[in-house]
Amino acid sequence: MTTATHSIGLIAGEGEFPRLVLRGAKAAGCRVVVVGLRGSVDESLRDEADAFFIAGVARLGRWIRLFRREHCTRAIMAGRVRKAQMLDLPKWRQYLAYLPDWTSIKVWYFSATDRRNDTLLRAVADEMGRRGVELVDSTSYCQDAMAGTGLLAGPRLSASAQADVELGWHIAKQMGRLDVGQSVAVKDKDVIAVEAIEGTDAMIARAASLCKAGGWVLVKVAKPNQDMRFDVPTIGPQTIQLLSQSRAAAVVIEAGKTLILSREETLALANRHAISIVGHDATNQEGG
Repeated sequence: MTTATHSIGLIAGEGEFPRLVLRGAKAAGCRVVVVGLRGSVDESLRDEADAFFIAGVARLGRWIRLFRREHCTRAIMAGRVRKAQMLDLPKWRQYLAYLPDWTSIKVWYFSATDRRNDTLLRAVADEMGRRGVELVDSTSYCQDAMAGTGLLAGPRLSASAQADVELGWHIAKQMGRLDVGQSVAVKDKDVIAVEAIEGTDAMIARAASLCKAGGWVLVKVAKPNQDMRFDVPTIGPQTIQLLSQSRAAAVVIEAGKTLILSREETLALANRHAISIVGHDATNQEGG
């Protein structure tokens, strides 16, 4: 029987990433305590978790209390939270919808210097650490899902696409340094669209509307000095389906720092739709 000292917490948002972490941690012999974020988590995780709770996205104090009660001194944050949804509401309705507790209010107004993802999440991690729960590398239990280097699926990139990768890589890294977004769409050495608060999927749709001829390249990178505890770039089957519908030619991701969810399905879809997936790094400037 796994002891309480091997318990690990999982703060679970949208998508398949939380399930990947949960299964990897259990395979490593951990007892996994899931705090699912209301309105985001897939509640079927309850069937695989050793303990499962629901909490609001602005109830940081509750997360910490649950983990401490369940003897979790370490926790992982995985899965999306659609931050843009919060901006659909005026502030007074945001308070009513999310009912932030005092811990969340303290982090939001006093610990975080601005509202960018990294700033907020580091403030969250600091508060959790002060109260005895260390937030750790979100990829600790799913290293097999990290992208390798080179051509992973689809046809080799053309010379023009490789030039687009070089430009897109530079632009995306600068965006990441400013904590604006992780992705950029490029065609013929021109930037079509950049990602901000709306997320990659919405940016892909916008790029498609702006480049109806297709043939563009999506470049998705980690931030310089990426904090692997949160906001790790990911792609999956949905990404490939959207790229196919949007007439994109390729997606270039950062090797060693990007997760490929449902890896076999993702690569098979890319091959079927002739969309290149390339694992790129700072020393591989030819894009496969």
